[in-house]
Amino acid sequence: PGGGGGAPAGAGAGRPGGRAGGCGRGGGAEGAFGRPGGRPTRGRKSKKQRRQEFDNLSAPTMGSGAPRGQGQAIRLPQGASLSDFADRINANPGSLVQEMFNLGEMVTATQSCTNETLMLLGEHLGFDVQIVSPEDEDRELLARFDIDLDADVDEERLVVRPPVVTVMGHVDHGKTKLLDAIRQTNVAGGEAGGITQHIGAYQVHVQHEDEDRAVTFIDTPGHEAFTAMRARGAQATDIVVLVVAADDGVMPQTIEALNHAQAAEVPIVVAVNKIDKPEANPAKVRQELTQYGLVAEEYGGETMFVDISAKSRINIDGLLEAILLTADAALDLRAPIDGPAQGIAIESHLDRGRGPVATVLVEKGTLNVGDSIVAGRAYGRVRAMLDENGKPVPHAGPARPVLVLGLTSVPGAGDTFLAADDDRTARQIAEQRQARRRAAEMAARTGRVTLETLFDQLKQGEKTTLNLILKGDGSGSVEALEDALVKIVVSDEVQLRIIHRGVGAVTQDDVNLASASDAIIIGFNVRAEGRTRDLADREGVEIRYYTVIYQAIEEIESSLKGLLKPVYEEVELGSAEIREVFRSSRFGNIAGCIVRTGLIRRNTKARLVRDGAVVNDNLTIAGLRRFKDDATEVREGFECGITLGTYNDIQIGDVIETWELREKPRV
Repeated sequence: PGGGGGAPAGAGAGRPGGRAGGCGRGGGAEGAFGRPGGRPTRGRKSKKQRRQEFDNLSAPTMGSGAPRGQGQAIRLPQGASLSDFADRINANPGSLVQEMFNLGEMVTATQSCTNETLMLLGEHLGFDVQIVSPEDEDRELLARFDIDLDADVDEERLVVRPPVVTVMGHVDHGKTKLLDAIRQTNVAGGEAGGITQHIGAYQVHVQHEDEDRAVTFIDTPGHEAFTAMRARGAQATDIVVLVVAADDGVMPQTIEALNHAQAAEVPIVVAVNKIDKPEANPAKVRQELTQYGLVAEEYGGETMFVDISAKSRINIDGLLEAILLTADAALDLRAPIDGPAQGIAIESHLDRGRGPVATVLVEKGTLNVGDSIVAGRAYGRVRAMLDENGKPVPHAGPARPVLVLGLTSVPGAGDTFLAADDDRTARQIAEQRQARRRAAEMAARTGRVTLETLFDQLKQGEKTTLNLILKGDGSGSVEALEDALVKIVVSDEVQLRIIHRGVGAVTQDDVNLASASDAIIIGFNVRAEGRTRDLADREGVEIRYYTVIYQAIEEIESSLKGLLKPVYEEVELGSAEIREVFRSSRFGNIAGCIVRTGLIRRNTKARLVRDGAVVNDNLTIAGLRRFKDDATEVREGFECGITLGTYNDIQIGDVIETWELREKPRV
């Protein structure tokens, strides 16, 4: 008999056939949300309800919030989050957040965690956490795309390839001039300060036993700061040519280069350079190198020593002959020429007109124009390939260095590259590498010193950190500069932190990061332009430019010394004699003075001297006037009016001395 629905009595709010509490027409005996005929309850949930919901969300195995392992091994990448951890153990990320809170650390579910944090949580839950190395993680990533870098190659596919030779040695011993003589070009003339700043790869052809043989040379910089670049050069090479000056002998960088070559387990050919100098002593070089395991063939050893003069082009053919003989005798230089290309990025930089370019050395297969490649975190399609002379190259086989154009970003020096099946595969590999690297960097930056904590440390006398942002024209230069700077130690009180490094011009993002973290930007062969310079001026960010690496090292070392606790000394600025005292109801007593020495400056510290005794040494020049005009400073010989704030105990004949604290330079 109700209003048209035929609903049973009680379905509505006490009205037969009515609406179910406004939540719908008709229906069953229960209303919405399991409440008879009504709306859900309003207001905040009780603690009991929220706790019950959290328990319902947790996995069934969660006794006290998270599952407990029995020594089960869990493999996690560097910079993994609690969500990644939860996926491995089939748990709710929220429970792991709670567990970390119980351990005294506030960590969100998606935050990148340090290795120590992940291992702490694993130990707490009874899991054996294993942090996967970047190399193993990369192999696992490539395996998902059916790519195996270490796959065995059939003997039928192997062909003889040219040897890859790295030139090493002490600075100014003639490495670049040697390559200059071999290639008959002038490379050294274009280097800043005559020092090689980048890795260069070149291929030359040599007549050996009536056969045209190719040899690939890699030139590594000789300054000691480029240790990392030399180490990478040794790992990518077949033979090392150790250049030692006959007039200078074995030097520290010579030993350093020798250690890298021996660690890479590659044959060494010693080129004794500058034999045309009157003070040259090649026998002394042979004797000194005997102490480091290099015994010349004429002394009964296995190492070939060749006396040359790169400047005078003496016996260069003999050195090339020794390189090829060593390659034929000690090495099996074969590689597959067919199949997708694999290799290493020797150097890369950002070119204004051509975009990201990379010098790559093909190790396996053949690289063709149009191939989709991925190099580290960069990917793209090979738009063009150029040889060392700038000429186009359609194909590049094993041991062939080429300049590749077409990448979307600048790869890191030393990154492996490979040709992928298509653009999509290359992009996916690069993006996953980027995400992995970003997570690892975020974990490494956890606890970075901010501007506020820096000031707190200064006040509390704790360690002080100098933050740096490195930008350069090549990734190898940036890596080498970073490697040199982190080794600088001036005191236990201060430390250096590289918070960002990159390739290309200084950008506004770099300036914003430097402003937020109180960092100094180092530009190595790059500049900041236009709006970036204006932004740096507004934000007070310091940008320093360098073209030679050890100038940067010296200045940064000086900056670190400047972060040491300053030592101040008192410096007298000037003195004024009170000639008259004027009473003022507004300003108090005004001292009419004449400046006797130096100058009197407003707002400087002052002391009042009467009859040679200090009456008060905690005063400030609050007001300074010349006649009726306010003055910033008054120099010797001029009259002025001075007020000392609320201090009025002044007399005729008193002397006002002004002074300031200046930092005393450290010796």
